[in-house]
Amino acid sequence: MGLVKTREGTQRMVSQNEWVVWLNGELVPEREALIPFRDRGFKYGDAIYDTTRTFGHRIFKLDEHLDRLFRSLTYTRLEPGLDRDDFKTATEAVVAHNLTTVPDDEDIWVTQRVSRGLDEADRAIYPGYPDCTVIVECRPLPYADRAPAFRDGIEVVVPSVRRPAPDTVSPRAKIGNYMNLILGDLEVKRTQPDAQPVLLDTNGNLAEGRGSNIFIVRDGTVLTPQERYVLPGISRETTIELAAKLGIPCEEADIDLYDAATADEAFITSTSWCICPIQSINGHDLQGGIPGPITQRLIDAYIELVDCDWLGQYLKHA
Repeated sequence: MGLVKTREGTQRMVSQNEWVVWLNGELVPEREALIPFRDRGFKYGDAIYDTTRTFGHRIFKLDEHLDRLFRSLTYTRLEPGLDRDDFKTATEAVVAHNLTTVPDDEDIWVTQRVSRGLDEADRAIYPGYPDCTVIVECRPLPYADRAPAFRDGIEVVVPSVRRPAPDTVSPRAKIGNYMNLILGDLEVKRTQPDAQPVLLDTNGNLAEGRGSNIFIVRDGTVLTPQERYVLPGISRETTIELAAKLGIPCEEADIDLYDAATADEAFITSTSWCICPIQSINGHDLQGGIPGPITQRLIDAYIELVDCDWLGQYLKHA
């Protein structure tokens, strides 16, 4: 058993084997975390979030993720009444408790979520409910599910669903309404259950996957879609920085399906995937190997940066 502090400053007992979440200022057992079904995040997808992970039980780039969280809050005009230190303290507390249940050689996701709470008409039902619903929660990383992708490479399929134009809702904010990406994912998985979707932008160029950025390698240069059409992932940014340190040219570019089909190598990046090689795009097998030589250099540099063999964590489940 362990003690967690409530928002009133009192303490309560929580089993060491029980995961906790931070909900509106209080650490509670995950199974007891309840929000009103009238919450605007549930009703409308009116919410934002951000997610990072641990490497070797250490939170990775929390400051950078909180920077992006607050940019998303500003863009969506969400005002949770909390500052960065509040989110940082809550995140560290939730991670510290939940990691006690996780083996030393495994890691976890941690996510901060903010919704606009309740419509004014619903507030009488929940007197005293805060202006925004704020949750910090953890999840296990999907090692077993993703191990084959790291072993064999990802099959990428481009669905008919496209990403919205950036002058509608900006993709650079991490917004909780994922219906556009989910529809693309469902379309792909209906015929190829193990494939991953990468959607095109409104101009017909590669944009992004469901929670991932894409890179291709052509003639020794790494290319990735332009930032204004995608969510600029922290792992994307990390990969660009690693390429610069390794002396590998890396550029933002418009990448159409011809470029993708004729690429030497390709890979996706995300918080959980880190860097995962792509085997094929729309059935076109890439010729540079799985992973290709440049992808392998970036993977090795990523592992060295975080001082954790995240690739080995996945492959032991293959």
